[in-house]
Amino acid sequence: MREQLENILSRVQAELSAIQDTGALEQLRVKVMGKKGEFTAILRGMGQIPADQRPAMGQMVNEVRNKLESAIEEARIRLGLIEKEARLKQEAIDVTLPGTSRCRGSLHPMSIVLDDLLDIFTGMGFEVVEGPEVEYDHYNFELLNLPKHHPARDAQDTFYIDDNIVLRTHTSPVQARIMTTRKPPIRIVCPGRVYRADEVDATHSPVFHQIEGLVIDEDISIGDLKGTLDTFAHRLYGPGVTTRFRPSFFPFTEPSAEVDLTCANCDGAGCKMCKGTGWIEVLGSGMVNPKVLEMCGIDSKKYTGFAFGMGIERLAILRYNIPDMRYLYENDLRFLKQFR
Repeated sequence: MREQLENILSRVQAELSAIQDTGALEQLRVKVMGKKGEFTAILRGMGQIPADQRPAMGQMVNEVRNKLESAIEEARIRLGLIEKEARLKQEAIDVTLPGTSRCRGSLHPMSIVLDDLLDIFTGMGFEVVEGPEVEYDHYNFELLNLPKHHPARDAQDTFYIDDNIVLRTHTSPVQARIMTTRKPPIRIVCPGRVYRADEVDATHSPVFHQIEGLVIDEDISIGDLKGTLDTFAHRLYGPGVTTRFRPSFFPFTEPSAEVDLTCANCDGAGCKMCKGTGWIEVLGSGMVNPKVLEMCGIDSKKYTGFAFGMGIERLAILRYNIPDMRYLYENDLRFLKQFR
Protein backbone atom coordinates (compact mmCIF):
# COMPACT_ATOMS: atom_id res chain seq x y z
CA MET A 1 0.00 0.00 0.00
CA ARG A 2 2.93 2.31 0.73
CA GLU A 3 4.25 1.75 -2.79
CA GLN A 4 0.80 2.39 -4.25
CA LEU A 5 0.58 5.74 -2.47
CA GLU A 6 4.05 6.76 -3.64
CA ASN A 7 3.24 5.74 -7.23
CA ILE A 8 -0.02 7.68 -7.22
CA LEU A 9 1.70 10.81 -5.86
CA SER A 10 4.59 10.71 -8.33
CA ARG A 11 2.29 9.97 -11.29
CA VAL A 12 -0.17 12.74 -10.41
CA GLN A 13 2.67 15.27 -10.00
CA ALA A 14 4.02 14.30 -13.44
CA GLU A 15 0.61 14.52 -15.10
CA LEU A 16 -0.13 17.89 -13.47
CA SER A 17 2.94 19.44 -15.10
CA ALA A 18 1.64 18.39 -18.54
CA ILE A 19 -2.00 19.45 -18.14
CA GLN A 20 -2.92 22.57 -20.19
CA ASP A 21 -6.52 23.35 -19.19
CA THR A 22 -8.83 23.19 -16.18
CA GLY A 23 -11.08 20.62 -17.87
CA ALA A 24 -8.30 18.04 -18.02
CA LEU A 25 -7.35 18.93 -14.45
CA GLU A 26 -10.87 18.15 -13.25
CA GLN A 27 -10.81 14.79 -15.03
CA LEU A 28 -7.54 13.90 -13.28
CA ARG A 29 -8.92 14.96 -9.90
CA VAL A 30 -11.98 12.76 -10.31
CA LYS A 31 -9.81 9.85 -11.50
CA VAL A 32 -7.63 10.05 -8.37
CA MET A 33 -9.71 11.69 -5.63
CA GLY A 34 -13.30 11.00 -6.73
CA LYS A 35 -15.66 8.46 -5.18
CA LYS A 36 -14.30 5.74 -7.48
CA GLY A 37 -10.77 7.20 -7.65
CA GLU A 38 -7.52 5.36 -7.03
CA PHE A 39 -6.70 7.18 -3.80
CA THR A 40 -10.24 6.64 -2.48
CA ALA A 41 -9.88 2.89 -3.16
CA ILE A 42 -6.78 2.79 -0.96
CA LEU A 43 -8.68 4.49 1.84
CA ARG A 44 -11.34 1.83 1.66
CA GLY A 45 -8.67 -0.85 2.09
CA MET A 46 -7.33 0.59 5.35
CA GLY A 47 -9.47 -1.88 7.30
CA GLN A 48 -7.41 -4.80 6.00
CA ILE A 49 -4.11 -3.44 7.42
CA PRO A 50 -2.90 -5.03 10.68
CA ALA A 51 -3.78 -2.92 13.70
CA ASP A 52 -0.18 -2.26 14.69
CA GLN A 53 0.57 -0.78 11.23
CA ARG A 54 -2.50 1.43 10.90
CA PRO A 55 -1.19 4.54 12.73
CA ALA A 56 1.90 4.83 10.54
CA MET A 57 -0.05 4.04 7.39
CA GLY A 58 -2.79 6.50 8.34
CA GLN A 59 -0.18 9.22 8.79
CA MET A 60 1.27 8.47 5.36
CA VAL A 61 -2.21 8.49 3.78
CA ASN A 62 -2.90 11.94 5.24
CA GLU A 63 0.43 13.29 4.04
CA VAL A 64 -0.13 11.97 0.52
CA ARG A 65 -3.70 13.32 0.46
CA ASN A 66 -2.50 16.79 1.55
CA LYS A 67 0.22 16.76 -1.13
CA LEU A 68 -2.27 15.67 -3.81
CA GLU A 69 -4.81 18.34 -2.84
CA SER A 70 -2.13 21.05 -2.68
CA ALA A 71 -0.68 20.04 -6.05
CA ILE A 72 -4.13 19.99 -7.67
CA GLU A 73 -5.03 23.38 -6.18
CA GLU A 74 -1.74 24.94 -7.32
CA ALA A 75 -2.37 23.59 -10.82
CA ARG A 76 -5.94 25.01 -10.73
CA ILE A 77 -4.64 28.47 -9.85
CA ARG A 78 -1.89 28.28 -12.48
CA LEU A 79 -4.22 27.12 -15.23
CA GLY A 80 -6.89 29.67 -14.20
CA LEU A 81 -4.43 32.52 -14.66
CA ILE A 82 -3.32 31.15 -18.02
CA GLU A 83 -6.93 30.84 -19.24
CA LYS A 84 -7.82 34.29 -17.93
CA GLU A 85 -4.89 35.81 -19.79
CA ALA A 86 -5.88 34.03 -22.99
CA ARG A 87 -9.49 35.18 -22.61
CA LEU A 88 -8.44 38.77 -22.05
CA LYS A 89 -6.34 38.68 -25.21
CA GLN A 90 -9.19 37.13 -27.18
CA GLU A 91 -11.82 39.56 -25.89
CA ALA A 92 -9.64 42.66 -26.06
CA ILE A 93 -11.31 45.75 -27.56
CA ASP A 94 -9.58 47.44 -30.44
CA VAL A 95 -9.99 51.09 -29.48
CA THR A 96 -8.93 52.15 -32.98
CA LEU A 97 -12.09 50.66 -34.53
CA PRO A 98 -14.97 53.06 -35.22
CA GLY A 99 -17.55 53.01 -32.45
CA THR A 100 -21.21 52.09 -32.79
CA SER A 101 -23.16 55.32 -33.00
CA ARG A 102 -26.33 55.64 -30.94
CA CYS A 103 -29.42 56.78 -32.78
CA ARG A 104 -30.40 60.25 -31.59
CA GLY A 105 -34.12 60.89 -31.44
CA SER A 106 -35.95 64.13 -32.12
CA LEU A 107 -39.37 65.71 -31.75
CA HIS A 108 -41.99 64.85 -34.34
CA PRO A 109 -42.72 67.78 -36.71
CA MET A 110 -46.25 67.93 -35.30
CA SER A 111 -44.86 68.27 -31.77
CA ILE A 112 -42.43 70.97 -32.93
CA VAL A 113 -45.23 73.02 -34.47
CA LEU A 114 -47.56 72.51 -31.49
CA ASP A 115 -44.86 73.57 -29.02
CA ASP A 116 -44.24 76.71 -31.08
CA LEU A 117 -47.97 77.46 -31.23
CA LEU A 118 -48.33 77.14 -27.46
CA ASP A 119 -45.32 79.41 -26.97
CA ILE A 120 -46.88 81.98 -29.30
CA PHE A 121 -50.32 82.01 -27.71
CA THR A 122 -49.21 81.75 -24.09
CA GLY A 123 -46.89 84.67 -24.88
CA MET A 124 -50.02 86.64 -25.80
CA GLY A 125 -51.67 85.74 -22.49
CA PHE A 126 -53.71 82.69 -23.51
CA GLU A 127 -54.28 79.79 -21.14
CA VAL A 128 -53.93 76.22 -22.47
CA VAL A 129 -57.01 74.08 -21.74
CA GLU A 130 -57.75 70.47 -22.73
CA GLY A 131 -60.91 68.35 -22.69
CA PRO A 132 -62.26 64.85 -23.41
CA GLU A 133 -62.05 63.32 -26.87
CA VAL A 134 -65.25 61.32 -26.29
CA GLU A 135 -67.79 64.12 -25.93
CA TYR A 136 -71.47 64.75 -25.40
CA ASP A 137 -73.45 65.94 -28.41
CA HIS A 138 -74.62 68.80 -26.17
CA TYR A 139 -71.12 70.32 -25.97
CA ASN A 140 -69.87 69.24 -29.38
CA PHE A 141 -72.83 70.59 -31.35
CA GLU A 142 -75.82 72.02 -29.54
CA LEU A 143 -74.08 74.68 -27.41
CA LEU A 144 -72.27 75.78 -30.58
CA ASN A 145 -75.54 76.61 -32.36
CA LEU A 146 -75.65 73.26 -34.19
CA PRO A 147 -78.93 71.67 -33.07
CA LYS A 148 -79.87 68.17 -34.18
CA HIS A 149 -80.59 67.85 -37.91
CA HIS A 150 -78.86 71.17 -38.63
CA PRO A 151 -77.45 70.94 -42.19
CA ALA A 152 -74.06 72.30 -41.08
CA ARG A 153 -73.54 69.06 -39.14
CA ASP A 154 -73.05 67.21 -42.42
CA ALA A 155 -69.66 68.86 -42.90
CA GLN A 156 -68.56 67.67 -39.47
CA ASP A 157 -70.25 64.28 -39.28
CA THR A 158 -68.33 62.08 -36.90
CA PHE A 159 -68.20 58.70 -35.17
CA TYR A 160 -71.10 58.20 -32.79
CA ILE A 161 -70.92 56.07 -29.65
CA ASP A 162 -74.68 56.47 -29.25
CA ASP A 163 -77.22 59.19 -30.06
CA ASN A 164 -75.77 61.57 -27.47
CA ILE A 165 -72.06 60.68 -27.33
CA VAL A 166 -69.61 61.29 -30.17
CA LEU A 167 -65.92 61.42 -30.88
CA ARG A 168 -65.43 65.18 -30.94
CA THR A 169 -65.23 66.78 -34.37
CA HIS A 170 -63.26 69.81 -33.17
CA THR A 171 -61.87 71.13 -29.88
CA SER A 172 -64.70 73.68 -29.70
CA PRO A 173 -66.56 71.68 -27.00
CA VAL A 174 -63.67 72.58 -24.68
CA GLN A 175 -64.60 76.23 -25.29
CA ALA A 176 -68.27 75.44 -24.56
CA ARG A 177 -67.33 73.74 -21.29
CA ILE A 178 -65.22 76.74 -20.25
CA MET A 179 -67.97 79.23 -21.15
CA THR A 180 -70.52 77.32 -19.04
CA THR A 181 -68.25 77.13 -15.98
CA ARG A 182 -66.31 80.41 -15.98
CA LYS A 183 -67.17 84.06 -16.09
CA PRO A 184 -65.41 86.43 -18.53
CA PRO A 185 -62.74 87.49 -19.13
CA ILE A 186 -61.79 84.26 -20.92
CA ARG A 187 -58.68 83.82 -23.04
CA ILE A 188 -57.88 80.18 -23.89
CA VAL A 189 -56.42 77.92 -26.57
CA CYS A 190 -57.52 74.28 -26.84
CA PRO A 191 -55.19 71.81 -28.57
CA GLY A 192 -56.09 68.17 -29.13
CA ARG A 193 -57.02 65.25 -31.36
CA VAL A 194 -60.32 65.32 -33.26
CA TYR A 195 -62.29 62.91 -35.45
CA ARG A 196 -64.29 63.24 -38.64
CA ALA A 197 -65.66 60.80 -41.21
CA ASP A 198 -63.17 61.87 -43.89
CA GLU A 199 -61.51 59.70 -46.51
CA VAL A 200 -57.73 59.38 -46.20
CA ASP A 201 -55.83 61.30 -48.87
CA ALA A 202 -52.94 63.74 -49.19
CA THR A 203 -54.79 66.48 -47.27
CA HIS A 204 -57.42 64.65 -45.16
CA SER A 205 -57.54 62.08 -42.38
CA PRO A 206 -60.35 60.77 -40.16
CA VAL A 207 -58.10 61.52 -37.17
CA PHE A 208 -56.15 64.78 -36.99
CA HIS A 209 -55.20 67.56 -34.56
CA GLN A 210 -56.51 71.06 -33.99
CA ILE A 211 -55.79 74.07 -31.89
CA GLU A 212 -58.61 76.53 -31.29
CA GLY A 213 -58.67 79.85 -29.51
CA LEU A 214 -61.35 81.81 -27.67
CA VAL A 215 -61.37 85.31 -26.21
CA ILE A 216 -64.39 86.79 -24.40
CA ASP A 217 -64.37 90.14 -22.63
CA GLU A 218 -65.88 93.56 -22.83
CA ASP A 219 -65.29 95.57 -26.02
CA ILE A 220 -63.64 92.75 -28.00
CA SER A 221 -63.74 93.55 -31.72
CA ILE A 222 -62.80 91.95 -34.99
CA GLY A 223 -59.70 94.16 -34.94
CA ASP A 224 -58.52 92.20 -31.88
CA LEU A 225 -59.04 88.98 -33.83
CA LYS A 226 -57.03 90.24 -36.80
CA GLY A 227 -54.22 91.52 -34.59
CA THR A 228 -54.02 88.17 -32.80
CA LEU A 229 -53.89 86.17 -36.03
CA ASP A 230 -51.36 88.56 -37.60
CA THR A 231 -49.10 88.06 -34.59
CA PHE A 232 -49.53 84.29 -34.81
CA ALA A 233 -48.67 84.26 -38.54
CA HIS A 234 -45.58 86.45 -38.15
CA ARG A 235 -44.26 84.41 -35.23
CA LEU A 236 -44.77 81.03 -36.93
CA TYR A 237 -43.86 81.84 -40.55
CA GLY A 238 -41.88 85.07 -40.41
CA PRO A 239 -42.59 88.81 -40.64
CA GLY A 240 -43.06 88.72 -44.42
CA VAL A 241 -46.27 86.69 -44.18
CA THR A 242 -49.57 88.55 -44.46
CA THR A 243 -53.13 87.47 -43.69
CA ARG A 244 -56.25 87.72 -45.85
CA PHE A 245 -59.79 87.44 -44.46
CA ARG A 246 -62.55 86.04 -46.71
CA PRO A 247 -66.22 86.03 -45.65
CA SER A 248 -67.50 82.59 -44.70
CA PHE A 249 -70.14 80.90 -42.55
CA PHE A 250 -69.84 79.03 -39.24
CA PRO A 251 -72.90 78.57 -36.99
CA PHE A 252 -70.94 79.49 -33.86
CA THR A 253 -69.47 82.78 -35.16
CA GLU A 254 -71.05 85.85 -36.74
CA PRO A 255 -69.51 87.38 -38.78
CA SER A 256 -67.25 84.52 -39.87
CA ALA A 257 -64.14 84.46 -42.02
CA GLU A 258 -61.71 82.03 -43.61
CA VAL A 259 -58.14 83.22 -43.14
CA ASP A 260 -55.47 82.77 -45.81
CA LEU A 261 -51.75 83.30 -45.42
CA THR A 262 -49.18 84.31 -47.99
CA CYS A 263 -47.78 81.07 -49.42
CA ALA A 264 -44.55 80.43 -47.52
CA ASN A 265 -43.23 78.35 -50.41
CA CYS A 266 -43.31 81.11 -53.04
CA ASP A 267 -43.77 84.28 -50.94
CA GLY A 268 -47.03 85.00 -52.75
CA ALA A 269 -45.67 84.73 -56.28
CA GLY A 270 -47.72 81.63 -57.09
CA CYS A 271 -46.59 78.01 -57.12
CA LYS A 272 -47.87 74.44 -57.22
CA MET A 273 -48.52 74.37 -53.49
CA CYS A 274 -50.84 77.41 -53.56
CA LYS A 275 -52.20 76.50 -57.03
CA GLY A 276 -50.83 79.72 -58.46
CA THR A 277 -52.86 82.01 -56.20
CA GLY A 278 -50.09 83.06 -53.81
CA TRP A 279 -52.41 82.31 -50.85
CA ILE A 280 -53.10 79.24 -48.72
CA GLU A 281 -56.15 78.78 -46.51
CA VAL A 282 -55.12 77.87 -42.96
CA LEU A 283 -57.97 78.52 -40.52
CA GLY A 284 -61.50 79.60 -39.80
CA SER A 285 -62.43 82.41 -37.43
CA GLY A 286 -65.03 84.96 -36.47
CA MET A 287 -66.79 86.84 -33.72
CA VAL A 288 -68.58 84.52 -31.27
CA ASN A 289 -72.27 84.29 -32.17
CA PRO A 290 -74.33 86.09 -29.47
CA LYS A 291 -76.67 83.09 -29.39
CA VAL A 292 -73.74 80.86 -28.36
CA LEU A 293 -72.87 83.28 -25.56
CA GLU A 294 -76.44 83.26 -24.29
CA MET A 295 -76.74 79.45 -24.42
CA CYS A 296 -73.57 79.23 -22.32
CA GLY A 297 -74.89 81.71 -19.76
CA ILE A 298 -72.88 84.78 -20.83
CA ASP A 299 -74.55 88.18 -21.25
CA SER A 300 -74.14 88.95 -24.98
CA LYS A 301 -75.05 92.61 -24.43
CA LYS A 302 -72.12 93.10 -22.07
CA TYR A 303 -69.53 90.75 -23.55
CA THR A 304 -68.25 90.01 -27.02
CA GLY A 305 -65.57 87.65 -28.19
CA PHE A 306 -63.77 86.00 -31.07
CA ALA A 307 -62.79 82.42 -31.85
CA PHE A 308 -60.52 80.68 -34.33
CA GLY A 309 -59.48 77.15 -35.15
CA MET A 310 -56.75 75.58 -37.26
CA GLY A 311 -55.43 72.13 -38.13
CA ILE A 312 -51.94 71.49 -36.76
CA GLU A 313 -51.17 69.08 -39.61
CA ARG A 314 -51.85 71.81 -42.16
CA LEU A 315 -49.60 74.24 -40.32
CA ALA A 316 -46.80 71.64 -40.26
CA ILE A 317 -47.28 70.86 -43.96
CA LEU A 318 -47.01 74.54 -44.86
CA ARG A 319 -44.08 75.20 -42.57
CA TYR A 320 -41.95 72.31 -43.83
CA ASN A 321 -43.30 72.08 -47.41
CA ILE A 322 -44.51 68.50 -46.89
CA PRO A 323 -46.33 67.26 -50.01
CA ASP A 324 -48.53 64.62 -48.36
CA MET A 325 -50.21 64.71 -44.95
CA ARG A 326 -49.84 60.93 -44.59
CA TYR A 327 -46.07 61.31 -44.14
CA LEU A 328 -46.84 62.67 -40.67
CA TYR A 329 -48.39 59.36 -39.58
CA GLU A 330 -46.29 56.66 -41.26
CA ASN A 331 -43.33 56.71 -38.83
CA ASP A 332 -40.83 56.49 -41.68
CA LEU A 333 -37.44 57.27 -40.13
CA ARG A 334 -36.11 58.57 -43.45
CA PHE A 335 -38.75 61.29 -43.23
CA LEU A 336 -38.55 61.95 -39.47
CA LYS A 337 -34.72 62.24 -39.40
CA GLN A 338 -35.02 65.50 -41.34
CA PHE A 339 -36.39 67.22 -38.24
CA ARG A 340 -33.48 66.58 -35.87
